[in-house]
Amino acid sequence: MNTDALIPEPHVMSTYSRVPIRLTYGRGCRVWDDQGREYLDALAGIAVNTLGHAHPRLVRALQDQVAQLIHVSNYYHHPWTEPLAAALCERSGLAKVFFCSSGLEANEAALKLARKFGHAKGIARPEVVVYERAFHGRSIATLSATGNPKVQAGFEPLVEGFIRVPINDLEALRRATDGNPNVVAVFFEAIQGEGGVHPLEPDYIAGVRALCDERDWLLMIDEVQCGMGRTGKWFAHQWAGIRPDVMPLAKGLGSGVPIGAVVAGPKAAELFQPGHHGTTFGGNPLATRAGLETIRIMEDEGLLANAATQGQHLLTQLWAELRNVPGVREVRGKGLMIGVELDRPCGELVLRCAKAGLLISVTSERVVRLLPPLILSRAEADEIVAKLVPQVRAFLDETSA
Repeated sequence: MNTDALIPEPHVMSTYSRVPIRLTYGRGCRVWDDQGREYLDALAGIAVNTLGHAHPRLVRALQDQVAQLIHVSNYYHHPWTEPLAAALCERSGLAKVFFCSSGLEANEAALKLARKFGHAKGIARPEVVVYERAFHGRSIATLSATGNPKVQAGFEPLVEGFIRVPINDLEALRRATDGNPNVVAVFFEAIQGEGGVHPLEPDYIAGVRALCDERDWLLMIDEVQCGMGRTGKWFAHQWAGIRPDVMPLAKGLGSGVPIGAVVAGPKAAELFQPGHHGTTFGGNPLATRAGLETIRIMEDEGLLANAATQGQHLLTQLWAELRNVPGVREVRGKGLMIGVELDRPCGELVLRCAKAGLLISVTSERVVRLLPPLILSRAEADEIVAKLVPQVRAFLDETSA
């Protein structure tokens, strides 16, 4: 692999620092590049490819749908919108769904719902509580809700109306909001993904739910990355035994086909009326059929249980191998959403691991992030450990003072 030479794309904007690999083919948890080299995919398109690559049932469903209807616009009904919405409501205990095309759009819609909720209560300048290290997207509003100054830099002025607090500190949340009549919602990721794979504690989530009920706020939980079975339950907040009022979804919902959704409970389900919000591509026949087929396959193949089992095995094995390695701070996560935090920036591990046949990401500069497909086998989990651990050890040895 000539990793020193970038693959030229002179007409593509330089928004990504890409690994010099051109992927052309995938099956299950493996992909191949245009030189025939094989990689174990421990990233799944950043938690998108729930069923891995080219799952035969999903392929058949998409081929069938492409031959019928791909897009019709939201002026008309089609056969797949209501069944997918019903499936999401049944699994979440919520009431209604708005479909869109991405996690950013789902989070943007959630923020609009919060403002609509506030205005309905007579609050002229609604405010939303958000979190340190959070990541909700790169539109101006979701960027403003995000807790990363580096990704915000250069795009000021940011949108006003956000109050920022640390995670897992209920007293900090109370102090930041006591006496403020403009607060309308609390918005967080059940597990912070881009922020370094930081889970919110179940007791904290339950405490925020209780506070929202006490003060008549919306509880909005971003499940874009940690939802759709990745932690071993349909949605990561379900480990806390509560329900949110608003839940944005995307990434794994269509197992590779772009689709987002905002699922809302009774306090928010009727806030949007005709003319309040919309989408061109959201909820199209191809995307909604992909979402429904993904859910059916997940249930038929027991993928929630598999995510919990293989994720715990992967977490245990990584910690056993790395806990005494100087430079390794922590291995954490839930299900198949795992972060290995080092004591130094480690972005070069993405390329090192690719050379070793393993696809990963590094987030928050120091955290190796693993998000493999939910079909991951025990042998493939062991292979991730076998490929990743030597690269981490070698990197730490080479970069130690």
